[in-house]
Amino acid sequence: MHRHVILNNRLSEATKARLPAVNAAALYGRGVFTTVAVYKGRPFLWDAHWTRLLAHAERAGVECDFGDNETALMLARLIEANEVERGRARVQLLARAVRGRWKFESGDAGASDLLVMTADAWPTPESLSLTVSPYRMNTHSPLAGVKTISRLEHVLAWEEARARDFDEAVLTNERGEVAGAVAANLFWVKQGALYTPALATGAMAGTTRAQVIELAGELAVPFVEGAHTLHELGEADEIFLTSSSLGIAPVAAFDYHRYAAHAGSVALRLREAFRQLTLNAEDAQQRGRE
Repeated sequence: MHRHVILNNRLSEATKARLPAVNAAALYGRGVFTTVAVYKGRPFLWDAHWTRLLAHAERAGVECDFGDNETALMLARLIEANEVERGRARVQLLARAVRGRWKFESGDAGASDLLVMTADAWPTPESLSLTVSPYRMNTHSPLAGVKTISRLEHVLAWEEARARDFDEAVLTNERGEVAGAVAANLFWVKQGALYTPALATGAMAGTTRAQVIELAGELAVPFVEGAHTLHELGEADEIFLTSSSLGIAPVAAFDYHRYAAHAGSVALRLREAFRQLTLNAEDAQQRGRE
């Protein structure tokens, strides 16, 4: 993480930023976030990230006191202050007012706090290895598909995979359907067609996921979105993960299966098309508004 952060539209050193000890974010994890990739010193697909953040805030009961333009300006200021050319930013909306059994009225103006931080780009291993997580995703949860700050289940799932020397893990839901990876969306290729879990499986509506689906259409790659099993995933010709931090990351190993790049690889074609988008972040941002 970098030296400076934005807290409620103020730039300060991370060690000096202060949040209330008693608030809904601290007591209940009532808050939402999004991770934005930074290319050439600009946030990538900001409009899509902000729209999703507001939608998730509404589902989590977090009121937003901040506007799109002012947040975008503060993020740009933070990127400049931390001299981020290629990296990532985390934008968090944290609820203040505490309701329920631990009700507490602080008297502070505003219903939420905005905390923004940046960091270097996440290093992607050259050979990404994937396993199956023993943990399940609950699609009946009222927060299924919402990026809340209470991510301990995901952290534990990721740590369990890392303890077995894997980089990431496939999550299934209570019906045994493939939902995605712990911190990324999941795609695979079979006989030239592209597959990914539908949002109804518990898959996250990732911004990079949406771009990959759009690019697949532009490249005339047949695309299937639905409910799939681990057996179907195991028969894939190619597998790759997507997220703001990873971009498009091909998987080299899935348990006992091995995958190697080959001529005409769908994953490599999509990764190159995505790379072209990021070469000019300003044009890509305009693309997201259309």
